[in-house]
Amino acid sequence: MAAYATAGPASAKDDSQPPVKVEIARTDSGYQLMRGGEPYTIKGAGMSIDHIDDFARHGGNSIRNWTTDNEPENVQALLDKAQANGVTVMLCLPMQAERWGFDYDDADAVAAQRDRFREEVIRYRHHPALLAWIIGNELNHEYTNPRVYDAVNDIARMIRELDPNHPATTTVAGYSKEVVDTILSRAPDLDFISFQAYGMLFALPQLMEESGFRHPFMVTEWGAIGHWEVETTDWGAPIEATSSQKAAVFLRANEDVLEKFGEQLVGSYAFYWGQKQERTPTWFGLLTETGEETESVDVMHYVWNGSWPDNRSPQVRSMRLDGRKPGTSVRLRPGERVEAQIDVVDPDGDVISYRWELKPESDSTQIGGDREDAIASLDGFIEHTESPKTLVTAPDPGAYRLFVYAYDGQGHAAHANFPFLVSAGNMSERR
Repeated sequence: MAAYATAGPASAKDDSQPPVKVEIARTDSGYQLMRGGEPYTIKGAGMSIDHIDDFARHGGNSIRNWTTDNEPENVQALLDKAQANGVTVMLCLPMQAERWGFDYDDADAVAAQRDRFREEVIRYRHHPALLAWIIGNELNHEYTNPRVYDAVNDIARMIRELDPNHPATTTVAGYSKEVVDTILSRAPDLDFISFQAYGMLFALPQLMEESGFRHPFMVTEWGAIGHWEVETTDWGAPIEATSSQKAAVFLRANEDVLEKFGEQLVGSYAFYWGQKQERTPTWFGLLTETGEETESVDVMHYVWNGSWPDNRSPQVRSMRLDGRKPGTSVRLRPGERVEAQIDVVDPDGDVISYRWELKPESDSTQIGGDREDAIASLDGFIEHTESPKTLVTAPDPGAYRLFVYAYDGQGHAAHANFPFLVSAGNMSERR
């Protein structure tokens, strides 16, 4: 790895805004992220521009993004809004992944990508909200050509020359000693490696210990257990946790893993402070599609402040379909009517309102958080859509997922969902 302090003369003309120097300093017990000469403790989440003010209100002080392209969001506006809210930003240079068809043996294409990033580094390097550069996101997904990390190193070296005030990292999906060793040997100009782990986060300390990893690092994505890591129904639909079960995972991840890494871990970013479609519209987002905060936001508020927010989110006790729990591989006949219900409590005694919706099961196969299209809801199959108990009529044969949301009227929500299969056949074949 590179030397941990990123000092050196700037080679490009200074902008009007003075940059804030960021570096990783060695300490007697490990490493410390320094910003402006002072220790800097990241209270972080991955997000876009939309919710920075609310994030800061909860005590967050740093975000990471996934692109410096001005589509889908204006990067300058993101940095400016972050600065206005006292928030720093890890900017991600969106290197092309091999799984998208990019050839890292194509020297001209690799050079063109580096040159494009050179312009972006020059454009944003002096912004006072900038914390660090991320060179590519999870480039190890389905990769076969280690030259991708030669390209990462070329960009890290370029950043060191153009912007000695900010460190550079790359992110890795999960933890593999082979991948880590490849990065350490091929990209020594990186200042640190960043790992992204969900269910695997709980195994990360052991994996690092067994592999002898002693370098500074960040965890730049962590959160709900991934859809690739959970149990499935008999037909392969992943069983999603309720919003309350996810909140418990967030709290356990902080207390049992992140807080115990000590000074080898120099920062972490929860995923995702917003909403995104990934197998379902609720799997990873700490917010709903309509912007309500879930119980995982309460947990992050507690972690960052040492106290719970004044008004907390509703909490899911259970969800049932036809009297059964999610994960029991419920099968229905077309046209069959069954009862669905959710048990929700509100810590503040707020009046709860409900919304049910039915969607076809996702058939997406993307990995690495690659974009998925939203799935339209199906109308006409749910009675009493605003009650904690409802009746569902099974549609035509196929795989479906029943969603329910509970709102407290204070900007918070809880949610749960239930996958089920509609098929012909007798009862013994279905249950």
